[in-house]
Amino acid sequence: GRFGYLLFYNFSVFIASPLTFFNFQNGGMSFHGGFLGVLIAMILFNRKSKFSFFQTTDFIAPLIPLGLAFGRIGNYINGELWGKITESSWGVYAPDQSGVWAQRYPTQLYEALLEGLLLFFIMNSLVKRLSEKNGYLSIVFLMSYSFFRIIAEIFREPDQHLGYLYFGLSMGTLLSLLTIFFGSFFIIWKSKNDFRKN
Repeated sequence: GRFGYLLFYNFSVFIASPLTFFNFQNGGMSFHGGFLGVLIAMILFNRKSKFSFFQTTDFIAPLIPLGLAFGRIGNYINGELWGKITESSWGVYAPDQSGVWAQRYPTQLYEALLEGLLLFFIMNSLVKRLSEKNGYLSIVFLMSYSFFRIIAEIFREPDQHLGYLYFGLSMGTLLSLLTIFFGSFFIIWKSKNDFRKN
């Protein structure tokens, strides 16, 4: 997660000073970096286990959303990743990354509900139905997380040092669109393979 943050969100600083990696007190973690790290760990695990890659990912996928929910609640408590200024009754009084106080969307709580609780119920309602189809549960997780993250990014302030990037999109949105692309690729690939087997 830490390496992913530096790679995707703070690459120039990391290249200039690689020891920045160890500045944990300044924060900086990335879901997409953590996701890549977990994928690598599962690939290494499966080399020595009797399970297939997708059997392992399907086992882990339904468990992840609760961890995401607690992580987002931690972001809220720490005053990180606040939303845009709003006059809506949904707003809470909070500072931005520069310490400027205003009424803002509590996007950490939106993400805790969407990527956490809602995704947890979606995943666990599909466990029995998709247990015979290796990989589909993992793809549902990847696509659903990415979709919910994009919704939350609409209300969230972009990282101050990055702002909005290509096409006026935040880094979180761009990375989530990328994971949707890979998820779509895996759906097509698995569907074709499963059709050939049958």
